[in-house]
Amino acid sequence: MKKFLKKLAFFLTISFTIFGILLLLLYLKSTKVRGYLEKSHAVNANILIIESWLPDKAIEIINSEVLNDSYDFYVTAGIQSEELDFCQIAMNGYLIFYPKINLTQEVTCKPHKIAVVARSEMGGKYSCHFNLFINDSIVSDFYADEKPRSYEIEWFGKISEIDSLTVQFTNDYLDDSGDRNLYIKEFVIDNELTIPYQFNSIYDIGKLGGNNRIVNDYNSHSEMIRNKMIRNGADPAKVIAVTGKRTRINRTLNGALAFNEWLVKSKPDIVGINIITMSIHARRTWLTYRKVLDNKFDIGVIPLPVAHAIEKEEPNQSEIVVETLRLIYYWLLLLPY
Repeated sequence: MKKFLKKLAFFLTISFTIFGILLLLLYLKSTKVRGYLEKSHAVNANILIIESWLPDKAIEIINSEVLNDSYDFYVTAGIQSEELDFCQIAMNGYLIFYPKINLTQEVTCKPHKIAVVARSEMGGKYSCHFNLFINDSIVSDFYADEKPRSYEIEWFGKISEIDSLTVQFTNDYLDDSGDRNLYIKEFVIDNELTIPYQFNSIYDIGKLGGNNRIVNDYNSHSEMIRNKMIRNGADPAKVIAVTGKRTRINRTLNGALAFNEWLVKSKPDIVGINIITMSIHARRTWLTYRKVLDNKFDIGVIPLPVAHAIEKEEPNQSEIVVETLRLIYYWLLLLPY
C-alpha cells in the first residue's frame, strides 16, 4: 500500500507540474508574463548584491549610476567557472606572462621546449593569428584553431634568464557571421613547469605598455567583477567577492549559497538587501535569495534593461519561455530550503 501511495504521489506531482507548465506556456501569449519575470522591487537596503555573470556594459551602468547610492557593501556573487580556464583576448593586444622562475642551479644554456596552450573562438577564416615573444624578441608565430592545442617551439638559452613570455594577438576581426577571439590558458616549459595565466599575466589592449591594461589577478567571475568595479572608482573596502563551488547547473543557487556563507562568517549589520541582475532573470534570482536566506531580511531586486545593458533587442518569446521553465524548475529545486 505504501509503495502504491508513493507512486501515486509521484505521478500526481509530475502531472500537476506538466499541467502547470502547459498553463504557463499558454499564458506566455500575454505580455504580462515578461513583467512577472522581470520583477522590479528595490527595498531600503545597505547591501547590494551584483550577480557576477553580468556583461561589461552592465558593470559600467552599475558604476556610473548605482554606486552613487549609500550602500555599506557591494557583494559580487557567483561561482568558479570553467569559462575562466582560458583568458579571452577579445581585441588586438599583448598577453604578457611574468613567470618568476628561480633556477639558480642552471649554469649553462641548453635547448628547452616552450609551449603555449591556446584556441580560437572559431576556425577557418576566423582562426586567430598570434606572435610569440620571449623577453623582447619574437621567436615564432602561429594560427590557432577551435581545439585547444599546445603551440610549441624549441628555444636555446637559460630558463632563469626569461623575464617575460608574451602572446601578441594580431588579427582581431568582426562581421555579421562571427567574432575572432583568441583564448590563452598557460605556458608549459619542458613539459614540467606550468605557468597559468591567472595571477601570472597582464593583458595590454592595443598598444604594449598603454593605459588600457587588465591584470589577471582573479580566478572567478566574482573577483573579476570586483576588480573592474575598483578600477572604475569603487571603494575596495566596500566591494566583497563571494564565490561558490564550480558547477554547470544551478549557478544562481550556488551564488546565493556562497553569499549566505559570507553572511554567517562576517555577520554584518543588515538593514536590507538589493540584488542587481538582468531583465527576465530577476524573479528567479529574487526567489532564490529569499529561500536560501529563509526570509530573514527584506530583499529587493533591480533588473537591468537588456537594451541598455548589452545593446541588444528585448527578450524574445523563446527566451521568455525558457526563463519560465527555469523558474518552474527553481520552484521545485528550492522546496527543501
